Amino acid sequence: MNIDSIQNGIVIDHITAGKSMKLVHLLNLDRDDISIAIIRNVHSQKMGKKDIIKIDAELSVDLDVIGYVDPEATINVIRDGVLAEKKAIGRPKRLTNVIHCKNPRCITSVEQELQHVFVLRDDGYRCLYCETKAE
Repeated sequence: MNIDSIQNGIVIDHITAGKSMKLVHLLNLDRDDISIAIIRNVHSQKMGKKDIIKIDAELSVDLDVIGYVDPEATINVIRDGVLAEKKAIGRPKRLTNVIHCKNPRCITSVEQELQHVFVLRDDGYRCLYCETKAE
């Protein structure tokens, strides 16, 4: 398999195998105007298998979304064909409008303009308003 290198863009690396499609969807990368390469189940010495997403465009990605889906992922910023910056992600302490509360009695179900806020607790992410655990 031959995937061309990118000149200016972002590479999301060290994604746990099988999680790349969820990232593509949550980051809204499945638009027609963005050139991306999704590489799944690549051999990795460190992880065994991993996924990689290459984005051939300079755009900002929501690090909270990436941290929610896979906190071990890394971001590589490529400029003029060279690695310009590398970022570790980690788990965000708070998520806003990344996921939605599934509790039909939550105030976010009634008040449509209210933001969906989840806070990281010991047992995972919970809705700020009703404490429902995120799936």
